[in-house]
Amino acid sequence: MKNDIAVIILAAGKSTRMKSDLPKVLHSLCGRPMLGYVLDLVAALKPGKVVTVLGYRQELVRKVIPSGVKACIQKRLLGTADAVKSGLAALKGFKGTVLVLYGDNPLLKKGSLKKLLDYHIKNNVDATLLTAQLKKPAGYGRIIRDKCFNICGIVEEKDADEVQKDIKEINTGIMVFKKEILERNLGRIRANNLKKEYYLTDLIGILAKKGCLVDGVKLEDPREALGVNSRAELAKANSLMQQRINEKFMQEGVTIVDPSTTFINFDARIGRDTVIYPFTVIERGVKIGKRCSVGPFAHLREAVELKDEVTAGNFIEMVRAKIGAKTFVKHFSYIGDSSVGSCVNVGAGTVTANFDGLHKNNTVIQDRVNIGSDTIIVAPVKIGRRAVTGAGSVVIKNIPESTVVAGVPARVLRKR
Repeated sequence: MKNDIAVIILAAGKSTRMKSDLPKVLHSLCGRPMLGYVLDLVAALKPGKVVTVLGYRQELVRKVIPSGVKACIQKRLLGTADAVKSGLAALKGFKGTVLVLYGDNPLLKKGSLKKLLDYHIKNNVDATLLTAQLKKPAGYGRIIRDKCFNICGIVEEKDADEVQKDIKEINTGIMVFKKEILERNLGRIRANNLKKEYYLTDLIGILAKKGCLVDGVKLEDPREALGVNSRAELAKANSLMQQRINEKFMQEGVTIVDPSTTFINFDARIGRDTVIYPFTVIERGVKIGKRCSVGPFAHLREAVELKDEVTAGNFIEMVRAKIGAKTFVKHFSYIGDSSVGSCVNVGAGTVTANFDGLHKNNTVIQDRVNIGSDTIIVAPVKIGRRAVTGAGSVVIKNIPESTVVAGVPARVLRKR
């Protein structure tokens, strides 16, 4: 994109309808704050300037804003028009196009916004809205058009008459303006009588009455415009984002046996020809190599790395663990804070006891070790190459290479 495009992201709101003390834009969607998706989207557009408007608990929101994105504060939460006014204050001297986005619209795609911007600039429109066509538009503001099919206003459902309620084209809230038009007319908006807030949607009617050209671009997929204002909407958005993530992995050569019961966070990495079985949870930062088998009922938490051809089977939980190539961790095991070598067999029911009540301790299992079923490994401990633990062993100290141990506590029985 060109330097004559600026983006204002509105992220000042509370979580009133979500009944939460956490700012709404920080609620998690597939393992990351909603605002993170919007910031990534804007970065992909490469605008000249980006401003994020913060308000409620802004010190928390600042933590997810990358360098290069200016943050400004809406001192009092007086509505979307007031928030845009705060954002414009950070764009002094800028001339060009202003795109207004919301931090709680995480499902928007780059192609949709590019189409909106291209249309606005090419047709020299004063204000362009991103709209959507819904079969059941209940709850949304309706787009009002004049006889020439130009947009002349937005009417909220509570204010709409029966004819207006039948309109299927709705306002998504995403708008593009010529900066001078936006700046010159924001002050004309009057406060809502009930909430005493200033709504950006009121500006559309004002511009139309002044003879400004207002138009719209319709989304091909209305689901992109889903805003998150409640826990139910958060769950719906999470489901849609998860569908995107799973489809992306399948397109890249990963087999997901049942996408509807597979939950993969946004920045996990999975190699081709890996198979993910149902009821598996893969959290953010997990790295899985090629030709692995994971699940069913597996839970891979943060900082887990599986090298190529690893099997992590039924009812497995791993966290902060690196698993070497061709290692088997088949059944009912917990592997935490561990480094496991290549060609290791971890028997069913193996547990790394990594927490002593104060600290997380590390386990090291070297190449070609055979861990017997129901072994408990009390960290910190190291098990040397080609060692074997008998079923039911409790390992409390280092085991030398090529030895067989068994018992509670485990004792050396013989060399291999």
